[in-house]
Amino acid sequence: MTEPATTAIDPNTLHESMNAAGHVRLVDVRTPGEFESVHIPGSYNVPLDLLREHRDEFCTHLDENIVLVCRSGQRAGRAEQTLRAAGLSRIRILDGGMLAWESAGLPVDRGVERWDLERQVRLVAGSLVLSSILGSVAVPRLKWLAAGIGGGLAFAALSNTCAMGMLLAELPYNRSADCDPQTVVAQLIASKQPTPSDYRE
Repeated sequence: MTEPATTAIDPNTLHESMNAAGHVRLVDVRTPGEFESVHIPGSYNVPLDLLREHRDEFCTHLDENIVLVCRSGQRAGRAEQTLRAAGLSRIRILDGGMLAWESAGLPVDRGVERWDLERQVRLVAGSLVLSSILGSVAVPRLKWLAAGIGGGLAFAALSNTCAMGMLLAELPYNRSADCDPQTVVAQLIASKQPTPSDYRE
């Protein structure tokens, strides 16, 4: 059986559907820190690493129309693969992610400003490369650290994964105290809303 193609939904269409009668569940797969900085009102934060680790547990509560949200769409694409592998099919991805949503001038909830994960990766990778090149003047072998970082970034692009990003996502700066499977599941259960079909005899 052929796997269904990814269905993207543009920000304005999603906003219209959120205001319509049909229920749409927005699942934001960014880190809790990114989510707390800015998110779409009514969305639920299920970080990508948590979603992968507790996929089956979450899937029992993700049985409605799901729209996956991240910063630009990449992490949402990986989350979609995880959910489809678990048997869910009513999944769409916000085209362009939060960047496109904000560019369209659509409503957001804002909190304390934090750097998004991609920006953190650029800072750490750039700092490591710069310091290793400068340090190689005194310790020539440090140039291999820069080469290793460059190779890791190239592999991340080719494989559409990022080991450094996954490590940074675990830092306290990017986590929140209530980001655990039980709390997330409780939020998903509490947010269950009846759909129009529920009112039919």
